[in-house]
Amino acid sequence: MLSAMTSNPGSAPANRRGVLVAEIVLLVLANAVDTVLLARLHIATGPAAALLISIVPAVGPAASVLAVLRRRFPDRVALLGSVVAALSLVSTGASLAEAALGQGRHGYPGSAEVLALALLAGAGCRRLAPRVAAGIALLAGLAMVAAPVLRYGIGSPAALLGVPAALVWGAAVALGLILRDADRQRRAQLTEVRTGERLRLARELHDLVAYHVSGIVVQAQAAQVIAGNPAARQQDPVELYAVIEEAGTAALTATRRLVGMLRTNEPVALLPGTRLGAAMRHAIAEQGVVTPGAEVTERLPDELDELPAAPVLAVTAHRVVLEALTNVRRHAEQATEIVVAAHADGAELVLTVDNDGVTGRSTAGSGYGLVGMTERVSALGGTLRAGPAEGHRWHLTARLPLTPPEED
Repeated sequence: MLSAMTSNPGSAPANRRGVLVAEIVLLVLANAVDTVLLARLHIATGPAAALLISIVPAVGPAASVLAVLRRRFPDRVALLGSVVAALSLVSTGASLAEAALGQGRHGYPGSAEVLALALLAGAGCRRLAPRVAAGIALLAGLAMVAAPVLRYGIGSPAALLGVPAALVWGAAVALGLILRDADRQRRAQLTEVRTGERLRLARELHDLVAYHVSGIVVQAQAAQVIAGNPAARQQDPVELYAVIEEAGTAALTATRRLVGMLRTNEPVALLPGTRLGAAMRHAIAEQGVVTPGAEVTERLPDELDELPAAPVLAVTAHRVVLEALTNVRRHAEQATEIVVAAHADGAELVLTVDNDGVTGRSTAGSGYGLVGMTERVSALGGTLRAGPAEGHRWHLTARLPLTPPEED
């Protein structure tokens, strides 16, 4: 379905919250298991044992907190992963030192450490530069496998816990790499959509420039004809200069917006110079039947055609309405009510498209149509928002300045 970017704006945060809650629950359970196992250990007396028993229980909760904080500080994943791996390795080394001092090998549990390291290894593989990600992944893997093997002893059956620890590490790294590739593909798709929209905008702006320049040429030719005809009424040159200056300024503004863009061979659906209200009605007529059970209700007063709006604004409003109705057709096939409305609010045009027939399946669409629309609206200094509304509806609102900002 439509969105201000590419998908349901409410679903992504909800999904992230669900994953975060699941992570916290798993980390809490892992810490609880470690606490129970630690309470069942018979720790020998001695300064080394007393020091370990005061430090080891804090490593798991600390690692868990740092793993969760990676979401709050995504640019600090490398630091967080290094700290957690260091804490785990220090805890493992202290356990070896205790055994070397003859105070026994107690096998301090490390479930929370292993889970936290897996989360950080996966996050590193997804977000960090390749070399840094490889370093963090290897360091985390070493700490995860070393914890059960060295703490319990290679000859202990509990050392076999290193196998599932290695499997968890491999799964975390694989998932991180899969998400990394998905992020790369998404960025490529977004870039492609934005590029395509800029190409279409370049083509339309090219036509707008031609429209204004043609007016300048006609005015200049008319002035020459009048000047060469003694019988013609003398015209005040100041008025003529003002008309030419106005057309030239509009052409110059469009030309500046055209810089850096390329022209496509798409046919022009909207003629330059079309009035604002007529442009939106043209989009509705061009779309035709949106869904079998609904006709588009337009609330576009005739006063819109009298607004002093730049031609590029009419083109943009046309594209927004056309894209919105296209998405209703694709993602809300059961819609029975579609309303396109617009009005002037001070120096802004407020354009809304509202429809029903939104279901859980339709709102999960992953189209990129409004990515380009957002790019286009933002280029004119406006804003575009879209999202679900009460009553299984979808609501889009675009606010566009009636006078686009001047280029520097």
